[in-house]
Amino acid sequence: VWSDAGLLSEVDVPVTGLTFAGDAVEQDPEAVWESIVAAGRQALEAAGVPVRAVAIGNQGETVLAWDRRTGRALGPAVSWQDRRASVVTDALTAEQARMLQDTTGLPVDPYFAAPKMAWVRRHLTDDVGADVVVTTLDVFLTHRLCGAFATDSATASRTQLLDPQRLTWSEEALAAYGLSTDGLPEIVPCDAVLGTTTAFGGTLTVAGAIVDQQAALYAQGCTMPGAAKCTYGTGAFLLANTGPWHGASRTGLATSIAWAMADGTVDTCVDGQVYSAGSGASWLQRVGLLPSPDRIDAMANAVADTAGVRFDPAFAGRGAPHWEPGARAEITGLSLSTRPEHIVRAFVQGLADEIADLARAAEDDLGGPLSALRVDGGLTRSEVLMQLQADALGIPVEVYPHACATALGIAALALRALDGPAAADAIVHGWRPSRTYEPRPS
Repeated sequence: VWSDAGLLSEVDVPVTGLTFAGDAVEQDPEAVWESIVAAGRQALEAAGVPVRAVAIGNQGETVLAWDRRTGRALGPAVSWQDRRASVVTDALTAEQARMLQDTTGLPVDPYFAAPKMAWVRRHLTDDVGADVVVTTLDVFLTHRLCGAFATDSATASRTQLLDPQRLTWSEEALAAYGLSTDGLPEIVPCDAVLGTTTAFGGTLTVAGAIVDQQAALYAQGCTMPGAAKCTYGTGAFLLANTGPWHGASRTGLATSIAWAMADGTVDTCVDGQVYSAGSGASWLQRVGLLPSPDRIDAMANAVADTAGVRFDPAFAGRGAPHWEPGARAEITGLSLSTRPEHIVRAFVQGLADEIADLARAAEDDLGGPLSALRVDGGLTRSEVLMQLQADALGIPVEVYPHACATALGIAALALRALDGPAAADAIVHGWRPSRTYEPRPS
């Protein structure tokens, strides 16, 4: 909860019901809904002040089938990490792939929502009634909150079905995936007022909606071309503001809408992903190489270097700029003297190197160097990772002072929706880094 006095309360409710089986990664949509309601109610109670509005962010590429009439999910949500839709993307012709990237700005990959939507239509629902829709997760949640059947322009641009220059659904992209506009939601600005909700007690305006990574980009004040941030969460996501639409990336990054506002302001961004960052640390813990994620620095500092060990963290495939969904993580250079500490340090170094590669690709698209990288997310607590990141980039790394950049970016959009563009400035431009890591000479 944010007010003129600053951040009043922050609540994090973990989402249960996430399952992994081969290339399948699914979520229980009811568990997602319950976590939102619980977090919202607890945050309001902790803030102890009247609240005007609630805004909603989302993991942009997760999709599900559901019934608009009842609001009931017809199966699990297919997570953004799910790779089963590769059978859909593999069936596209080279001509279709070029058209999709030229039209939407996104390379063809099962990471994005459209191939998942096509796959769900084929495999996860036998219901074909007029009220059955397959959408991104935000549409389901917003409908639950206030009855609106809508998605914001930034989330829509992550489907690979949006024409980002017209901010309308692309008939050509829909045809390539065997989909139609029937059952697709209305596309609204990121600072739109969507309705009202009683889900959290009382009646609140629902205002502001955006995909999670673009929300963090907005919160960190990356509102000018060339400004960049990286969020280190389950995955690591680097985004750089590119100003007005400039077409598909020349370097293999994704190009999408950063935000489109009700006053006509539109910014775009290029982005790249390392799908497994925090989830890679969780794997290290699960197999016994890392006692707990908060021990990363202790273990990485216990050795001077990686002793020749290299760690490629492609647990769930490789995203931009390579787009190799079949890639998997590799640990090489092991010897009889290798210790768990070497492997943990190699994981941190590998993650920093992957982000540095994405930053260099963004610089090529921007036509100039980044001056700094703003960072947020749980892994920014690792001093070793942040210093290695600054060293790999050769530029300062500025740590966002709050753990909830995504939520604050969404709150800024709610303020903008209620009180106009200047109202968001206290969040977007009113912060200073909690720490800055300067690159060390090699």
